[in-house]
Amino acid sequence: MEPAALRDDMVDSLEHDAKGVVGSDAVGLALREVPRHEFVPEEKRAYTDQSHEHAGTRILSPTAVARLFEALDVDAGDAVLVVGAGVGYTSAVAAELAGACNVHAVDITRHVVYEARSNLADAGYGEVLVDCRDGTHGLAEYAPFDRVLVEAGAVEPPRALVDQLADDGRLVMPQGAAGQTLVSVDADGEVVGEHGPVAFAPLLVEGEQAGALERNRTDREDRERAQATVGNGWEHEWIDWD
Repeated sequence: MEPAALRDDMVDSLEHDAKGVVGSDAVGLALREVPRHEFVPEEKRAYTDQSHEHAGTRILSPTAVARLFEALDVDAGDAVLVVGAGVGYTSAVAAELAGACNVHAVDITRHVVYEARSNLADAGYGEVLVDCRDGTHGLAEYAPFDRVLVEAGAVEPPRALVDQLADDGRLVMPQGAAGQTLVSVDADGEVVGEHGPVAFAPLLVEGEQAGALERNRTDREDRERAQATVGNGWEHEWIDWD
């Protein structure tokens, strides 16, 4: 079966399943247009509703991607920042919604950034900017953003990302540690919407990405970190490394 037909079947199932994951025409059309097989390894089934682990990152399932974008509510021309570029698939969906030249993405792991850039170019979204950054810092030189999508969990919205929102902007992220909820946050950092339970990996800070050296910590920091955090990815909420 041709990829376009497989995409149609995939989106039809998301529109008509019991959860009604795809509720807007815009998100449905974007998912029908993006060639997901350009982002999923050939040995995987690109158009099944599954997530895949690849190169130290997770390729989100179509259901997860649909839920993120239904919550994000992107309009044409919106400036969009994707934190956690991964293999580039969600950035491609954002490009269909907002226009590729309006989409920026960051990821903390360099080899993942290279793969995202390559995948996006092969799929026809070469205008999407992908940079290697600590996602908690955002991308200040391109701010403000109308929409910020964080594809990793944190206890609270990272301060820099909230600061980089436009006055009427929206940030969508998984909030929480052990139990996460997908939330929408306004430019004041206030949660203005909840979109159900999710389970995402934590938002990493510099020194935690794959292949990186662990940052040095004092004995006191080690004790506080053990008491205050659950695994990697939460410490920017309790200690200011800078």
